[in-house]
Amino acid sequence: MVIEWQHYAASGSYDELIDHRTGPRPAAQALCEYLTSLSDEELSERKTAAELAILVMGITFTVYAEGASIDRAWPFDIVPRIIPKREWDRTDAGLRQRVQALNLFIDDLYHDQRIIKDGVFPAEVLAQSANFRPQCVGVNPRHGVWAHICGSDLVRDRDGTLYVLEDNLRVPSGVSYMLENRVVTKRVFPELFEYQRIQPVDDYSLRLYDMLASLSPRPGDQPTVVVLTPGIYNSAYFEHAYLAQQMGVELVEGGDLEVGVDDGVYMRTISGLARVDVIYRRIDDLFMDPEAFRPDSALGVPGLMRAWRKGKVALANAPGAGVADDKVVYAFVPQIIKYYLDQDPLIPNVPSYLCMREQDRHHTLANLDKLVVKPANESGGYGMLVGPHATPAERKRFAGLIQQNPRNYIAQPTLALSTSPTLCDRRMEPRHVDLRPFVLSGPTTYVTTGGLTRVALREGSLVVNSSQGGGSKDTWIVDTEGL
Repeated sequence: MVIEWQHYAASGSYDELIDHRTGPRPAAQALCEYLTSLSDEELSERKTAAELAILVMGITFTVYAEGASIDRAWPFDIVPRIIPKREWDRTDAGLRQRVQALNLFIDDLYHDQRIIKDGVFPAEVLAQSANFRPQCVGVNPRHGVWAHICGSDLVRDRDGTLYVLEDNLRVPSGVSYMLENRVVTKRVFPELFEYQRIQPVDDYSLRLYDMLASLSPRPGDQPTVVVLTPGIYNSAYFEHAYLAQQMGVELVEGGDLEVGVDDGVYMRTISGLARVDVIYRRIDDLFMDPEAFRPDSALGVPGLMRAWRKGKVALANAPGAGVADDKVVYAFVPQIIKYYLDQDPLIPNVPSYLCMREQDRHHTLANLDKLVVKPANESGGYGMLVGPHATPAERKRFAGLIQQNPRNYIAQPTLALSTSPTLCDRRMEPRHVDLRPFVLSGPTTYVTTGGLTRVALREGSLVVNSSQGGGSKDTWIVDTEGL
């Protein structure tokens, strides 16, 4: 047999499916028994079926390498990651709490800045923020929400404790892969969905549309919603097209839109100009309006910020939301939650060292071989140092970067990320995983039931990003009560 759970070893990490003392965890019992019942040939056939489905469905992502962009089939492991519903309910509450506090924080920074005046958040952190947009000061987005779509990355340490690793509040991506992972898994293991209470995820696109529609400046009319993409060469273009198709809205580029003399936004169609009410923009702030930001941007719409500030169009996520998507700001989120909600965080942060603080900087520089060092505003796994896996030359280079610009770096302990069984060359082996749930904020808050589980496909690797050689799994929230 391919799978012999008694010989499965997770190298000291917490494993999502297997307790090494007692065997499969209760929520994973049925899955593990089923996988054990399959022959080598049957398991190989299921893996091949998943790969073919991904090719036929055209599920791709883009890797940038050596000046070229390469489309690749989405790397997918057929063995799902399982989380008990009772545990997920606590995580759901923690995510809602976190996003509510972050939206209050963003709104405060663009208005009275009470949190700075009260000495809870340092003024110098805001002063050196790469994502604070003075153009957004005084704006009041509908529902008081700035980060309408949030993707917070969750990790579990050696003892099973769940942490928030970072918050993605600018243009979070990956939800289309979460949805497609479920479609592929249902094709590969349809029988498992008959007998287990696996919570659905397929209502996300409807929830997303309803949230976007609620932002319309013309609430009495049927709103026109569009998805604004940078174009086919963007690494997440598959997702842009997928979500537009799922919501039944137009996918547009900057050249398809214009701002009229009335400061309304209009879409060019074969029937003439059509008013646009809501833009789900997948373009970074600095490229979305050459009048307000980078004049050399060919991706955005001239006058878009003017239209948004005057309330003629809604933008999601709102410009300037990225002020809270900063790894230095991340370190203050527990205080932010306490300040705005008078609550303790339900999900803790990973302990972090701020290199802008002299004591933290000295500790970081003395322990670069043990820590993970991250720049404040990079994403996708780029620009970071994983100390234990770095060369002396790489650590020396990072020491120089930290000393040159301390505000731009934080350091964290190297976590023993949890593992999940992964089919590797016809063998079941542990691979490190994280989880990105998605939270929609509008008149109400919606949290996906699970999220995108990303997996480091290379043995021993802690880097799960697809752009860095990672893949993904379906995530099952399983209700075992009453069974």
